[in-house]
Amino acid sequence: MPDFERDLEDADDATIEAAVAQALLPPLLAALAADLDDMELVPDRLLPDLSVPMDPSGTGGLSDAQVREARELAAEAVRRLRSRHADAGTAGTDTGTGAAAEAGGPGGPKPVPVERLRELLAFLSGGGDVDGYLELLREELNLGEDLRTPSWSLAELAPDRPFRVAVIGAGMSGLVAAHRLRQAGLDVVVLEKNDDVGGTWYENTYPGCRVDVSNHFYSYSFAQRTDWPDYFSPQGVLLDYFRTFADDHGLREAIRFSTEVTSLVLDEATMRWELTVQGPEGTVETLDADAVVSAVGQLNRPNMPDLPGIDGFDGPWFHSARWRHDVGLKGKRVIVIGTGASAAQFIPEVAKEAGHLTVFQRTPAWFLPTPDYHDAVKPEVQWLFRNVPGYANWYRYFIFWQNVEGVRAAAIVDPDWDGGETSVSAINDGARQILTAYIHMQFADMPELLPDVVPQYPPFAKRFIRDNGAWAEALRRDDVDLVTTGIAGVTPAGVATVDGEVHEADVIIYGTGFTASDFLMPMKVVGRDGVELHERWKGDARAMLGITLPRFPNLFLLYGPNTNIVVNGSITYFSECEVHYLLGCLRELLASGARALEPTDAAHDAYNERVDAQNLQMAWGASKVNSWYKNATGRSAQNWPFSLLEYWQQTRSPDLSQYDLL
Repeated sequence: MPDFERDLEDADDATIEAAVAQALLPPLLAALAADLDDMELVPDRLLPDLSVPMDPSGTGGLSDAQVREARELAAEAVRRLRSRHADAGTAGTDTGTGAAAEAGGPGGPKPVPVERLRELLAFLSGGGDVDGYLELLREELNLGEDLRTPSWSLAELAPDRPFRVAVIGAGMSGLVAAHRLRQAGLDVVVLEKNDDVGGTWYENTYPGCRVDVSNHFYSYSFAQRTDWPDYFSPQGVLLDYFRTFADDHGLREAIRFSTEVTSLVLDEATMRWELTVQGPEGTVETLDADAVVSAVGQLNRPNMPDLPGIDGFDGPWFHSARWRHDVGLKGKRVIVIGTGASAAQFIPEVAKEAGHLTVFQRTPAWFLPTPDYHDAVKPEVQWLFRNVPGYANWYRYFIFWQNVEGVRAAAIVDPDWDGGETSVSAINDGARQILTAYIHMQFADMPELLPDVVPQYPPFAKRFIRDNGAWAEALRRDDVDLVTTGIAGVTPAGVATVDGEVHEADVIIYGTGFTASDFLMPMKVVGRDGVELHERWKGDARAMLGITLPRFPNLFLLYGPNTNIVVNGSITYFSECEVHYLLGCLRELLASGARALEPTDAAHDAYNERVDAQNLQMAWGASKVNSWYKNATGRSAQNWPFSLLEYWQQTRSPDLSQYDLL
């Protein structure tokens, strides 16, 4: 009888075979080959077939016969691991259970020689050429060595120069920035408006809140968990991950909580920034910093719709990002306005509790079939993560590789394609047909809803929503209504539509997203020559690589303009790239002895022209559908239109020909 409480040295064959039967086979074989130094575990005849992106079967596209052989090879290799442990008297091989165990810990994965690594990566890529990606993949794989640790320190470059960096925000980006800056020996203060770390995972506590990227990928490359309880973590698990990361790396001592930055003003005489902050008791003070890192994100300021009478509703009303847990919904008439990513998560939960739920939808979403979206990681898989050194890393890599380009090709506009308003290329149309078939299947017993739930715009033009059937199940309920008629305004009794009907409610919940285009709001930011950032942007934010700005020396943005991911990767990946670039800028600054640096207008403008041109060639740029991917000018100020590799290449180190040293 399998016993997944036992560690490897005490496991019987039944436990090993049961665990292997649930494994994602290609990365398991790679992990075993790396640890046992046995390339016969990854033969060409078992190359995964990646023609079906993120194949839900977990077989990597292998045939039944290949699956049987792969399982036999894997089980035999795990038994060899068990024997090795018994011979060595090793007590367990825990690769780091807990929230943020770093690679290379006791019993963890060991570094793999570059040539051997190339062979293993080529195997997991289905036999493709990975040479161009090799260094990037080494960093992401993180086998026993954190390759993104700063290679320099303040003590080496400028030992007599005090240098203080203020980081605004202690969410995912702010924490990794603070960690890397402190590794380089810099004086760091983190200013966080909330009373704890976590950013969006602290603020969003609505029912059903969870990440829509696999949490093995939505996590720092150098701080992996082997014990993720779910494939897509709920809010509380991710918040715990970031809290533990802050604790494990001593970051709390550098964080000033309940402290909000209201303005940044450059002192041109010293090239240092003066920050005005409001503390926990409302007290106002100023701080000085040599450099400022904005890690406030894009999705942190709730967007409230401009509806007539919105303040006049008699009952409680709130935005999903500021969930009122003191407001009971049981048996109440509830109205939800919005059907975006957050709303699609909490609507099924609200439907279970409310007496009646009315959902107002402006535009239907494309749903991405994800059968395991709410699933716990199986005990068998947890056992493998815990006992096979490096499996968690290779598992994460396999997900990453299938997302490194993702389905980006399906989002690129074919100028010769005539798909009307619903597709932008033959590949895009193929995706549309597959996704439409999924919706038809989900609503097979409710065909009357199909005109309202099938989008009439190209896939990738708006954010996808992961779905395991919960959306259709919610709309299937007799006590749930979907309303697509336009809203005229809010009345004391509820919501009035343009056809004159008033939909009465006891509670109104706004699932209307965030002011993603309002970067750095509501802070006032004044740079050289008295230039105010928001006046310069005029609602159309731009930055070099999304990070640096002319006239604003030593100001660095994380998750800035045009760094949002749509079809590949995760924002964690981008944040790590951005922080690497930030450290590179500071290295050049300290080595040169200059006070500050900023990009030239020419370099900044040329970069943005290229990004804008490519965004217009993507589904989200070409489509006219409403989306937070575009700002008020109609330009995509959010999205990165190129490959993940290209952003990694551009953020390896700053090109000083594109910068002025001041």
